[in-house]
Amino acid sequence: MEDTLKVPAPRTPLNLEVSFKRNYAREETTGTLKNISISGAFLEFTGGQVRANEKLHLMFVVAGRERKVAAHVIWANSSGCGVKFMPVNNRDVQIVDDLIYFVENGREESRSVMDSIFKKVG
Repeated sequence: MEDTLKVPAPRTPLNLEVSFKRNYAREETTGTLKNISISGAFLEFTGGQVRANEKLHLMFVVAGRERKVAAHVIWANSSGCGVKFMPVNNRDVQIVDDLIYFVENGREESRSVMDSIFKKVG
């Protein structure tokens, strides 16, 4: 099969504020990561446009530490854009993996707290 269908990696919903800078820009723009996978994310923002294939540098804070990840725009619309992460090394991949773990682990802890509350009430 010459053309194989590429299935996107499973997405984890989140609501994480980020700042990002276009490769050529001096100022940062803020936005929100609405979902993420090991390969990319949906970045919601207003106040500007990006184009497909434009390079971005995303900056966000996880567990009190600032993280930076390079990405490029796959598609864009009036709500934001889909980005593909462009890891330079294994550390970059680990940053994204840590963020997904952080989000999913936080949900599990919240679920455990809610379960214990419901057991006490019920």
